[in-house]
Amino acid sequence: MATDQDFVDYVAEQAGLGERLTHRKMFGEYALYLDEKVVAFACDNSLFVKPSAAVVRLAPDLPQRPPYPGAKDYPVADELLDDADALRRLLLETATLMPAPKPKKPRKARGKG
Repeated sequence: MATDQDFVDYVAEQAGLGERLTHRKMFGEYALYLDEKVVAFACDNSLFVKPSAAVVRLAPDLPQRPPYPGAKDYPVADELLDDADALRRLLLETATLMPAPKPKKPRKARGKG
């Protein structure tokens, strides 16, 4: 089942991070970016946070399951959607632990012919 745009909008609203939290649709699901770093995925209308020390410290009891077939287990943060402060803190802390995005290579100009 693909994730609804309404679910992604709800997650963004609850997180209260404004334009810092963006998303990109991929194969019917979504990657969520905080300050251009992937911090979570929205899959099957559930929020999967990137595994990190932030999860271990702030939300160690979150259930875990794979966001899509063949993936490793990720913490499922659906229960934090009702606790905006905890959700925001977890996303912010996760972002600080994620590597900076790789610089994009400039596109080569296409020749005519």
